[in-house]
Order: sequence, then C-alpha cells, then structure tokens
Amino acid sequence: MPVAVDARTRAVQDMGLGDHAFAHYADDDDRWEVLSAFTRSGLTNGDKVIALADPAVEHEEVLERLSMWSPAVEKAYSKGQLEITSMRALIHPDRRFTAQRQIGRLWEESVRARQEGYAGLRSVIDMAWVEDLGMDVEGVMFRETHADALFTDRSYAEICTYDRRRFDPGVLEAMRVGHPMVLLERLGDLATYHSVNGLHVIGDADTATASRLDAALEDALTRAATSGRLLLNLTRMCFLSVTCARALVHRVASAQDVRWVDVRCSPFQARLLDAVGGGALKNLVLPRSVGGSQ
Repeated sequence: MPVAVDARTRAVQDMGLGDHAFAHYADDDDRWEVLSAFTRSGLTNGDKVIALADPAVEHEEVLERLSMWSPAVEKAYSKGQLEITSMRALIHPDRRFTAQRQIGRLWEESVRARQEGYAGLRSVIDMAWVEDLGMDVEGVMFRETHADALFTDRSYAEICTYDRRRFDPGVLEAMRVGHPMVLLERLGDLATYHSVNGLHVIGDADTATASRLDAALEDALTRAATSGRLLLNLTRMCFLSVTCARALVHRVASAQDVRWVDVRCSPFQARLLDAVGGGALKNLVLPRSVGGSQ
C-alpha cells in the first residue's frame, strides 16, 4: 500500500540532528538505501551512529550492507564511531521493553557520544525488534509519540524504519502520522502533493523521475487555470537536473491560462531556472535575488 505524501515528507538527505523520522520499505534490498545515506551523512558530519538492526540479520551483514555505499563505514566501525547492536542489547539488563527504559538508554548514549567528542548521536532502528521482543503495538505507538525529549536539544536524530509486509496498514498509517518527519522510500525518488498552497515537489528530478515531475506540473497547472495563479514549492527538492529545469520552464510557458506561477526554491535552483529561460517568462516569478525574475 502506498504511503501518503504530505507536508512532513522529506528526502533522507534533509535529515539532521533533532529530527525524528518514519521510514518504510517492502523490499529486502531497498531498506538499506535510506539507512546507508543517513549513516554516511552522520559519519561525515562527525556524529556517532548506532544501528539497531533487524534481529534476523547478522551484524556482519549489516556492516557489509552499509559499507556498500561508503568505504568510510568500515573505518568508522573499527574506531567505534559506528556501532551495530540490537534492541535487546540496548535495554539490557531489562528483558521487557518499556518506552521509559528505551528513551532513557538512548538519552544516555546521546550524552556519551558528546562526551566522546562527537557532534551528536544518530540511530537507525529497524522495527522488526517489535516482533522479536513480543511487544504490543500500543506500547510502540506510545513510545513513538512520546519521545520528544530526546530531540529538543538537537543532539540526537532517529529513523524508525518499518517493513510494510510485517505491519498492518492501519498501524503503519498511525506510525506515519505519529512522526514529525516521513522519508521517501528510496534514494533518488521524487514525490509530489497538492495543497491549498499549490504543488509541492520533494526529492530528485532527473532522467528517472522526469515524467513524474512533468505529469504533476501539468496537473497542477490545469488545476490553477481557474484562478490563474499557482504556488510551486521546490524547497524540499534535493536535485534538479538541467533537463528537468528546462522542461519545467517549457511547461509553464505553455500554460497560457496561468498568469502567475510563484516558485519557492533554493538560490541555486532559482539561478538554474533563470539560466534555462525562466527569467524571461512573464508568468514565472523566481525569488527576488535572481535577476530577470521580476
């Protein structure tokens, strides 16, 4: 079942210390992409990373999977910047999971990481541990929605990743809603959604996702024909290729019934759109710092 896209959806590249995200997968290979990117980013930023993996996966395989995306992972593991463990080990000597015990232990690990000289702590938690420890779903939902104290000083970040084949759709939706941030399933993915404020685009726009972006733009411009105005929010895009930028400008130029398309984006994206002809369009409004966009 598709996971909804809304105002809390982000690409994993946008995560930093202080963020708490819901991630999901339905493929045994896909699940490592997001976790690897989060791990790699943390190591690069000088954070400590703890991976609480699926209990059915040997720690050697976890390390191998994470190392596929970055050779620095094995070095970080050997010096202790990366730890691979389990929920059982985290809550030891307790044998039964409680939200208080887990939150307390993660807080201790966060403090210890800073004492060791790291910028903060990141954890990646595969929620397969729920079945392993025989935990009731209500208890997990309570923990996921009552862990705010871990994130308030922005020295800790966490991904809770759910296998959609293991959890009931209703549980998954409750967990999605219960997290402040929801991650795209794969690296390089692109998602869009409409709101009263226009079209929002998230992720990467390149050859693989160009048709999806174009279809979303066409739909949004059609919807906007009645009012003649559209807000196009690109602030959660991680990558916009030249080809996609040019196609976006062409699509707006062709929308004769839409007199005003206000683009919210990064300075780099604004310069790119300007360079491929966006600044010359009367109905395309780029951020004011870009010449020719007024």
